[in-house]
Amino acid sequence: MAHFDFPLHELQTYQPRQTRQPDFEAFWRDTLAQSAAHPLDIHLDELDLPYTGARIARLSYAGWDGANIVGTYAVPAAPGPFPAVAIFHGYGSARPDPFLLLAWVSQGYAVLAVDVRGQSGESSDTTSYPGGHVPGYLTLGIHDPTRYYYRGVYIDALRAVAVLAALPDVDAGRIMITGASQGGGITLAVAALSAMYPRLQQAGIHVQAAVAEVPFLCHFERAVSLVDTEPYREIARYCRRSGASVAQVFRTLSYFDCLNMADVIACPTLVTVGLMDIICPPSTIFAVYNHIQVTKAITIDSYGEHDTFPGVPEARMRWFQQHIS
Repeated sequence: MAHFDFPLHELQTYQPRQTRQPDFEAFWRDTLAQSAAHPLDIHLDELDLPYTGARIARLSYAGWDGANIVGTYAVPAAPGPFPAVAIFHGYGSARPDPFLLLAWVSQGYAVLAVDVRGQSGESSDTTSYPGGHVPGYLTLGIHDPTRYYYRGVYIDALRAVAVLAALPDVDAGRIMITGASQGGGITLAVAALSAMYPRLQQAGIHVQAAVAEVPFLCHFERAVSLVDTEPYREIARYCRRSGASVAQVFRTLSYFDCLNMADVIACPTLVTVGLMDIICPPSTIFAVYNHIQVTKAITIDSYGEHDTFPGVPEARMRWFQQHIS
């Protein structure tokens, strides 16, 4: 794929108008309050795996609307507490194999990788979505922000931070978050929501740094109009086939668009972007990045598509090491 979006010098200053609804903050305050009213109900079952230097467990906790959220928790087999990382995966996928978490453990981190509700992993999705949808997740409940799929996804992920903070091996004041594609978008949303959630801060729980690789869930309106690739194509297909109110569709999406959350992010944030990415177009990512008001950096791969670019794993580790207080 050749370059198809704005030239780089325009991307670096691209800052479209946010589309926040008047009740955006009230919507999320109410959502966060509802979440806080329910216990985490954490369960750990240690796994018998042939890896030395680490303790690894299957972990589950209560997510939004009664969903059972499942992940893998790995921690150094040594006295803690340790800084910790929450990892969120890409669209339609599942958490990584436990072996892939050992790099974090080897560097002295506890790590929790969770399955997104209702996708390919073990996490359930108990929410009932009104109306129809096209195959995939982007249009589940899309006519009502209170019933939209990603409301649960974002809260499940925020609760993963609270779960880490509740574990005895974790230093609650040193928690980082990361993910790629859908996981990158979730990372940005959690970075914002954690800053809006007084209960986390009152308990001494802080997201100290975030790394969002090629993030999805950014600047929906431009993404849908610019590319005809999955998953954003689900939205266009739904609008085309269902006779849906396009205005209502994008109104719902506005509550979950990282474009409208970017200026709320309060932790140092590293973002990556590929200028040949036709899944998550460069302008959608720069739109969000350029609204972030705190310490930030962006890794640009001029020929990068939708992938982890060379050097990014090392850059992510350096970013976290730099911002652990």
